[in-house]
Amino acid sequence: MAKHDTQLSDLFHALADPTRRQILTRLAQGPAPVTELAGPTGLRLPTVMRHLSVLQEAGLIATSKDGRVRTCAIVPEALTPMQAWLEEQRSIWEARLDRLDDYVMNLMKERDK
Repeated sequence: MAKHDTQLSDLFHALADPTRRQILTRLAQGPAPVTELAGPTGLRLPTVMRHLSVLQEAGLIATSKDGRVRTCAIVPEALTPMQAWLEEQRSIWEARLDRLDDYVMNLMKERDK
């Protein structure tokens, strides 16, 4: 994996904001119109639209328009690159911790001799 993966950066950026995470949590229940997503945030509609734009640019949501109603839906497979990166990091750290555990156990055995 490249050191600077823009797709991964976009995903982390999109998820860094609590309002955007709240929107995604709601969309995990099913598609919703923008006005419904804006309600619980307490933010004005243009601000919510900017948050939705960030989520859409990261590929986390898709929008459709029917008349005057814009509906948003989550795109769960967009999290795959992040999931793969996190799994890679977990493997690295588990291996490091296993080596540290072995080292400490060897030190303790030597001390007990």
